[in-house]
Amino acid sequence: MKHVTVPGNAERQPKPQTYRNIRVRRWKRLKRDKWLYILLLPGLLYFLIFKYVPMWGVLLAFKNYQPFLGFQKSEWVGFEHFRVFFQNPDFYMLLRNTLLLSFYNLIFFFPAPIILALLLNEIRLSFYKKTIQTMIYVPHFISMVIVASMSYVFLTTEGGTVNEFLYTFTGRKIDFLANPDWFRPLIILQTIWKECGWGTIIFLAALAGVDVEQYEAAVVDGANRWRQIWHITLPAIRSTIVILLILRMGTILDNGFEQIYLMMNALNREVGEVFDTYVYALGITQGAFSYSTAVGLFKSIIGVTLVLGTNWIAKKFGESGLY
Repeated sequence: MKHVTVPGNAERQPKPQTYRNIRVRRWKRLKRDKWLYILLLPGLLYFLIFKYVPMWGVLLAFKNYQPFLGFQKSEWVGFEHFRVFFQNPDFYMLLRNTLLLSFYNLIFFFPAPIILALLLNEIRLSFYKKTIQTMIYVPHFISMVIVASMSYVFLTTEGGTVNEFLYTFTGRKIDFLANPDWFRPLIILQTIWKECGWGTIIFLAALAGVDVEQYEAAVVDGANRWRQIWHITLPAIRSTIVILLILRMGTILDNGFEQIYLMMNALNREVGEVFDTYVYALGITQGAFSYSTAVGLFKSIIGVTLVLGTNWIAKKFGESGLY
């Protein structure tokens, strides 16, 4: 059959997508949105300079770095530092302490902002709600040095408020700061008090997007407040909870160097020493730069593995995950 060209159709046919046309359109979009890209530039520079460029330093983990020889001339030792670290008797102690603190944080601290956000969401008077929110946000801005100092003032056996109260009613004092059994509970309580209120911001934002008509329909059906929370509120923020849990798993081996370092002493070091303080002790105070870099790289690999694994499990359960 002979092809027939309909008059007038030639003008309506789409032009071929040449590389020049695509480049011209991209350049026009770039000129149109130039201020948005300029606004994005400081954030990109921050991550490039402080996050990606320092990644070159992980090569120290595979070298026997000597400052007077420099990075290039230092001897390449491969996985020697990792072998020494895994065979070190301190490795199991560090792993146990780090995982226990992370596990307690996951069990007690992670649900705390969710529960607090649900409670705040039930407050109907705006004045009381904003007042409570302000009060619970304030500890986030307090330095951990101040928090540790407050803990010392309240818990010390030499005139501490808590111990004076206990002595008045029980006739004895408890050495909270030196007793290894109290170290982990103190760390978890400090974390909850300082960060719980700030963590509610994301969950309150997610709760603000819940359709009010769902609650009205539930009331018509006779559902009480607990049923509404269980069947409407929690499913509405489930995706937010899952994403934050995935991100939390990436920092499972990060327990906060400053807090642990300030609360640790010679008497509770056996339960308080974690990877962060261990890296500081060896890398900064003893100059074992390559060895401490190997420990830090081990932490990073575990974190990436946990993020990918948790994301895979979340997607298997029907959640969107991170990607």
